Amino acid sequence: MLLAAVCSVSVATIYVAQPVLAQIGRDLGAAESDLGWIVAAGQIGYLVGLAALVPLGDMLDRRKLIGGQLLLAAVGMLVAAVSPTLWVLLIGLAATGLFAAVVQTTVAFAADLSTLTERGRTLGIVTSGVILGILGARVLAGILADLWGWRSVYATLTLLLVTLHLVVLKQLPAAHRPNRRTYGEVLTSLGRLFREPLFISRGLIAFFLFASFSTLWSGLALPLTAEPWQLSTAQIGMFGIAGLAGALGAAQSGRWADAGGATPVTGAALVLLTVSWLASGQATWSLWLVTVGVIVLDFAVQAAHVSNQTLLTSAYCDRTSSAIGGYMIFYSLGSALGATATTTVYATSGWAGSAFLGACFALCGLLTWALTRHTVTRAAA
Repeated sequence: MLLAAVCSVSVATIYVAQPVLAQIGRDLGAAESDLGWIVAAGQIGYLVGLAALVPLGDMLDRRKLIGGQLLLAAVGMLVAAVSPTLWVLLIGLAATGLFAAVVQTTVAFAADLSTLTERGRTLGIVTSGVILGILGARVLAGILADLWGWRSVYATLTLLLVTLHLVVLKQLPAAHRPNRRTYGEVLTSLGRLFREPLFISRGLIAFFLFASFSTLWSGLALPLTAEPWQLSTAQIGMFGIAGLAGALGAAQSGRWADAGGATPVTGAALVLLTVSWLASGQATWSLWLVTVGVIVLDFAVQAAHVSNQTLLTSAYCDRTSSAIGGYMIFYSLGSALGATATTTVYATSGWAGSAFLGACFALCGLLTWALTRHTVTRAAA
């Protein structure tokens, strides 16, 4: 649960800006066209952190590594909280995003602390913390910003990160890596993963999985704030709670993966993901169907994500940090594609076009799974 809390708070620092962009823009006098950089800064920093920092978990004491990165992320949040200009804010958010990659170091640590028969269950619990951070960040930001302004959001996250830094150093076991390698050797090992069929197949599934996920969550506010609903930011944030219910329900998928069902669970999840868009696509006339779609989508994404990570940490148990960090590069690229594509498509084709786009991403993931099922069998052999 402590590792899940680390994941939840760390990943929230990247997504917490989304509901308060307009408020930040008014306060800092930023042009509307520049507001997208507020979200992009954290994502860019996170992507760099995945490639440059997460592999350090394969060569350093992860307890100290996690604690140190939490403290450095807190410094970035503090800079964002007191920033007088947009540029200072972007620097703080980029720095925070860089060290928020501690999420994946934590996931790899959780996998290594687990026995092989309970690894999927453990990853299910810890990655539920990730989903809690992604979805709960929107609700938290909306409430705090309404009460005390957007700066209170970043100040609160600063305090949470510092608290977790202290708890981690006190409570987590030391985790010195048995095979001491240089940073260059670790990065080389990461690069070699991109020639492994199992790694590439799971990565491509993650790419399409999170492109579909991001298509929903980056674009859903557009039809909900328009006619006939005209919902407020706080009301839209409530859909995050529905998504959270679905994601937490998928924690059971880790147990299925432990029982050898990771491959069929992934396939079934991708089918559910595709079907969920039939409901989510009805946002212009039915909020109930949207709620059902959100729950099913988040359940499917979490189930497939946990199954993928269980397979990778089992197949590459000697370099779990590199495997998770590399896998999450696909996640970041897919999320970025979904976020940018959904707003572009919405401008020309409305929410029906965005829903079709999300379903196409899901179908691409399902096709990738179907064409690469044999890679799992070969890896097991």
